Amino acid sequence: MEWHVTDAQSLRIIDREIGEHTFSPSEYEIVRRVIYATADFEYKSLIRFSDQALQAGAAALAARSTIVVDVPMVQVGITPNIQSTFSNPVYCSMDALTRPQREKTKAAWGIETLAKRYPEGIFVVGEAQTALTAIVDLIEAEEIRPALVVGTPAGFVGVDAAVQRLKDSLIPHIRIEGRKGSSVVASAIMNGLVDLAWQAYGKEGNGVG
Repeated sequence: MEWHVTDAQSLRIIDREIGEHTFSPSEYEIVRRVIYATADFEYKSLIRFSDQALQAGAAALAARSTIVVDVPMVQVGITPNIQSTFSNPVYCSMDALTRPQREKTKAAWGIETLAKRYPEGIFVVGEAQTALTAIVDLIEAEEIRPALVVGTPAGFVGVDAAVQRLKDSLIPHIRIEGRKGSSVVASAIMNGLVDLAWQAYGKEGNGVG
C-alpha cells in the first residue's frame, strides 16, 4: 500500500493517542489500520485475534489461497492491494450463480456456495451477518476448514451468537466483539494483513508474529 506523508502523520497521532496495549507488533499494525480507516479508537478494545490468526492468514496469502468476501465493497477495498502483491483470486458471494433460496439471503447462499468450492480459503465477512452464520454452520458441520476467517459484520440480530460460535470454532480468525463493524473495518484488516504478509513472504522476511 502506498502511504502519503499525511497518512504517516495520522498514524503518528494514533500511536500517540492509543496509549498502552498488549497487542503484538503485527496485531498492533492491524489495529492502527482499522482506527485510521474509521477514526474510531473504540476498535482498540473490540478487535480480537485468535491464536496464530495472523501467521495462518499470512501463510495462506503467500500460498495464493482463494479469498471469498461477502459484499462488493470488501472486494473493491482489498483487490488493488492483492493484485499488486500475491494476486490471490478474490470472489464475492453476491456474484455467485446460485438458485434462489427463500430461507437464506443472497449473501449467505452465495458464500455457502463459494465456501464449498474453496473449503480452505480465506473468508472475509464485513457486512452480512447471515454470511458469517453460514460459514460457521459449514465449519461446525466439518464441511469446510478455512485458513482464516475475518468476521466484522455490524448488526443487532444474531451477530453476537455468530461471533461467539466463530470464537469457539478453533479456526484462525479475526473478529469484532459486539454490534459495531463494517466493510471498511474488514477491508482495513485485510489490507493490513496483506502488507504484513508481503513483508514476510513477498520480500525477504522470517514470518509474521
